[in-house]
Amino acid sequence: MVFSSLLFLFRFLPLFLALYFLVPRKLRNGVLFIGSLIFYGWGEPVYISLLLFSTLVDFFHGKLVGSFLERGNRKAARMTVASSAFINLALLVIFKYTDFFIRSINSLTGSGIPLLGLALPIGISFYTFQTMSYTIDVYRGEAPVQNNIISFGAYVSMFPQLIAGPIVRYQDIAAELNTRTESLERFSLGIRRFVVGLGKKVLLANQAGALWTEITAILPADRSVLMVWMGILAFAFQIYFDFSGYSDMAVGMGHMLGFHFPENFNYPYISKSITEFWRRWHISLGTWFKEYVYIPLGGNRKGGLLQVRNILVVWLLTGIWHGASVNFLLWGIYFGLLLLLEKFVLMKYLKKLPSLLQCAYAFLLVLLGWVLFAFEDMGQGFQYLLQMTGAAGLSLCNERTIFLLSGNLVLLAACALGSTPLPARAAGRWKDRVPEPLFLGLVLLLSVAYLVNATYNPFLYFRF
Repeated sequence: MVFSSLLFLFRFLPLFLALYFLVPRKLRNGVLFIGSLIFYGWGEPVYISLLLFSTLVDFFHGKLVGSFLERGNRKAARMTVASSAFINLALLVIFKYTDFFIRSINSLTGSGIPLLGLALPIGISFYTFQTMSYTIDVYRGEAPVQNNIISFGAYVSMFPQLIAGPIVRYQDIAAELNTRTESLERFSLGIRRFVVGLGKKVLLANQAGALWTEITAILPADRSVLMVWMGILAFAFQIYFDFSGYSDMAVGMGHMLGFHFPENFNYPYISKSITEFWRRWHISLGTWFKEYVYIPLGGNRKGGLLQVRNILVVWLLTGIWHGASVNFLLWGIYFGLLLLLEKFVLMKYLKKLPSLLQCAYAFLLVLLGWVLFAFEDMGQGFQYLLQMTGAAGLSLCNERTIFLLSGNLVLLAACALGSTPLPARAAGRWKDRVPEPLFLGLVLLLSVAYLVNATYNPFLYFRF
């Protein structure tokens, strides 16, 4: 089940919210837990057991960590944290990476080890990081031990952000799990964020994705240089509005239920450097790696060489986290090297450039990175990069390109404008002239109208 579906919008969500607010407050975590399990199990009920197993593992590991710390036995507490991390990471490796390792061994040795063919549980990368953060936070003294397994289960399985984030660390909502305030004002704010996110996903991401799909389906010899640039631009807009739209919907539903989820995006395409881009893109993942990998490794406290090592480790893991494929590994290395280059060489020169050139520099490098991200077949990816440079013998433009551009110029312009703060600023100035409910109602109506007849409604981050 996805947020941008008629089933979710007109059946699951209204029924869930009605039940959630009808029951006494002390039962709401239970409703959230059971509702989240139903949501998660709608598409693949077999993996509810895996989610429940992860919940039980970290619930009891957290209690053990708290018990050992009360007795002053930090070594045993540390070993318990290590046990929790091992189990969680083992599950992630088994389901996400085993076939990748087997394929690599077969390719290198010529052996014929059969693949396991395990289906990837939806959202496993997200909820694994969340459950790991709990035991670590308890060990660090940054979060209390949760003694109510229903409340902890509600945290782990919380459907608004279960399958694609934002990654919510336990310490961020520990207090709200026990005591939170729902109000009409918060609920209204949640509706606004949800509808805006739905519009991003349905009206912008899906349309940009359809253009990207159409361009990649065209035979390479029939493309043009301008067409392939238009294609990767469409992919960049698709993945941004797809993921940020989902995050907006998640944050909005969090407000409806009385939770404050962290923001996940802050207009990343207006960044003036790659360093700034990664402070604005998938913020919750960057924060997780900083708090639980980069700083524990030593961060920038132990000299330049170790800092280089720490940054490369984080970006290798970031790449691998996104998928069990060589292209994601190269994507992580690509951005890790760019960040190091900026940190030690380029940044002092970049700051001297006009702002527009800084933005163009960052956006160009991000687009090149999206090519690595988009093509799991590295041969196709490198061919696409060659086409972008004009080294593949393509014409600069052709009739098919003009046709695609003329049919999608308004869409691309809307996506470009929507990826900046300008619409939000304009909305603030015009809110007295154009009633907000009218605008949100129009976005909702157009989104639903599209979904009624839509056959193209993917969600990119489900596979992570």
